[in-house]
Amino acid sequence: MTYETFPTERTDGMQVFPSPVDGACVPENPPALIWLPLPSDKHDTVLYRCVVTNASGETVYTCETTGNTAVPDRLFETGTYFWDIEAVETGVTRGRQIFTVTEDSIPFLRPTAEQVLGGLPASRPRHLFTKEEIPAILAAHPEELDTLRRNIEQAYLDGLPERPMFHRQEDAAALPYREYFGRFRDFCDRNLVACALGYHLLNDEKAGAFAKKLFLHLCDWNPSGPCSLCGPWGDEVGLSCARCFPAVFDLLYPLMTEKERRYAGETVALYAEQCERRLSSLNYSHNPGSSHAGRLPAYLGEAALSLWGCGIIPESILRNWLNHALSIYNGVFPYFGGADGSWAEGTFYSTSYTKWYLPFFSTVARYSGHNYLDRPFYRNFARYLLHFAQPHYEIHPFGDGYWCTPDSPEWPGFFAQNPFRIYAQVSGLPEALACDRRLASPELFKLHLLDVFLPILSAPVFPSADSRTEPVTDADAFADAGFISLHSDHTSPEDDLHLMARASKFGPGSHRHPDNGSFALFCGGTALLTPSGYFGRQYGSAHHMNWLNTTKAHNALLIDGIGQDYRNFRHTGEILSCGIDQNGHRTAVLDLSASYPMLNRWSRTFYVIDGHTAVIEDEITADDPVTVTYALHTLSEPEAWENGFRVNRNGCEMTVIPDTGQFISRTITDRYDVDLNEGEPEEYHVTMPQQYHVYFDTEKKEVHRLRVTVHITKD
Repeated sequence: MTYETFPTERTDGMQVFPSPVDGACVPENPPALIWLPLPSDKHDTVLYRCVVTNASGETVYTCETTGNTAVPDRLFETGTYFWDIEAVETGVTRGRQIFTVTEDSIPFLRPTAEQVLGGLPASRPRHLFTKEEIPAILAAHPEELDTLRRNIEQAYLDGLPERPMFHRQEDAAALPYREYFGRFRDFCDRNLVACALGYHLLNDEKAGAFAKKLFLHLCDWNPSGPCSLCGPWGDEVGLSCARCFPAVFDLLYPLMTEKERRYAGETVALYAEQCERRLSSLNYSHNPGSSHAGRLPAYLGEAALSLWGCGIIPESILRNWLNHALSIYNGVFPYFGGADGSWAEGTFYSTSYTKWYLPFFSTVARYSGHNYLDRPFYRNFARYLLHFAQPHYEIHPFGDGYWCTPDSPEWPGFFAQNPFRIYAQVSGLPEALACDRRLASPELFKLHLLDVFLPILSAPVFPSADSRTEPVTDADAFADAGFISLHSDHTSPEDDLHLMARASKFGPGSHRHPDNGSFALFCGGTALLTPSGYFGRQYGSAHHMNWLNTTKAHNALLIDGIGQDYRNFRHTGEILSCGIDQNGHRTAVLDLSASYPMLNRWSRTFYVIDGHTAVIEDEITADDPVTVTYALHTLSEPEAWENGFRVNRNGCEMTVIPDTGQFISRTITDRYDVDLNEGEPEEYHVTMPQQYHVYFDTEKKEVHRLRVTVHITKD
């Protein structure tokens, strides 16, 4: 095939965002150079040449690759650079683009497989920690060890799990997939890992014996059956196995016979092969927008390191797996995050998806001397958490799972019980360190045990935080994922009036709702204006897809009854400004026009005036007269008041006051358009807290200027 031009815009919501964008000051040195590949049925048949030149025209870096990412293997001097991409066979070029390396660009040379393998010891355990590192871990985590002991006792009570039968439709007694994999996480992610850790950290022979019994029990289940990552029955059971088995194999290595090691090691390898198959079938470096696949590179790399030197899998294969994993973390990852530390899939998913890879990162850092956590995203992630994942908040917008907490029985532990672990120390932010201490030792570790006892913070290869970690302020914008956060006073959490909103280049899709321009309002952690809707029984239920994934379910606008399209990744938003104005008001301006093709423009401006008042202003223009529906949602029943409404919740009274004359009608209801349990068997109906919905409608006009004021008083 021949092509005349490189693509300049994404054609699919799964594709990479090219970077650095033309004219960017890059946050790290060297930057990962990422481009949209030429359209092709087989991308790996196109050979690209990437060339970087300095301001004098001298070539400072060049490489050829069949991928769409190039990561220079040297640091650049501060200054201006130009980069271009050429399709070698045809000579087609994309065109030169410019980026600048500044003194603030964080230097980070990526690790190589040779460096990691060269430092890997032969002794076991070696993956999560070595025997030499255990004394320091014990000294640093006395309270967490008490939790671990409780976890081990719970594992004994639970015993061994029944094998999955949800793939046998004729078996009416079988636990269905959704219920089964939720329970399976208790046995695998929780009990198995806890007992394997206890064997080494507590010298607990009984825990080690039970972990071995449970591990081999799980290995007995066909990885190509319902436990597969690639089968037709759902991948959640396989994800747990792929995640936990490499570390457990390493921890239990001394307890297993040669035959058991080979059997367990081959099972680890089977899951690794499935990880690689899925990553390759997606062409992940081109299309990293797959939520579940974002977990797999770490599992693939961990399997390679855990199996290295066992003689079970050829070293050439293990090296390829490790190179594949490193190439992703050196380049396009994290797709859903950016240098500012934000996560486009929302708070709920951010807390787990930033945990899965930490054991792999720790191993790579300790044995190569290159720490991924020194990259800008990981440095700043705790700052994002401080705005959007405060543990005392009732809910955590945005995206799927916003209503879940770490102790939620719906998805226990998936909202990480301590999302600040490791990231607080990396950031050095005092507020994050305080959250980490407060959350360190729950009654039980429910899901994320693999990062609890890492020697990651004491290892000398991990640089301490410095001035390049951004501080927390009362008006922060996270442009990479598309969120703003306005506080009346973030240092007084009991009285803080906090408004957060979304305007993202990541349009709807996956776990992201069609909610650009939507906002939420909190006072002291009490949720006053919120998103609405739930999963229902599971992701993909009728309620989830036809209510939660509609703009009507969020605090945004409908135009002639129509909102943003969940299927259209081009329905995006942009943060135009965010800061503190001359009056001391916290303010942000969003442009949501791209999410509403029937409009010429929709801009939304937020003000947090003080701890008692917030104002939302909208300007909407269209070629033809349109009606605007202004949607707001609450967790307590609203009371009609004049032309607005009041809500009392947890000692906070909120009064919502639209400017007179803007709206001609108001509707208050406690009904969804699609019931929470619609289409689900009665025995699996769920009960969730009631939600309420208020809709204001305007007359038809070509131009709308709307203003809504929110007043808060506290008992």
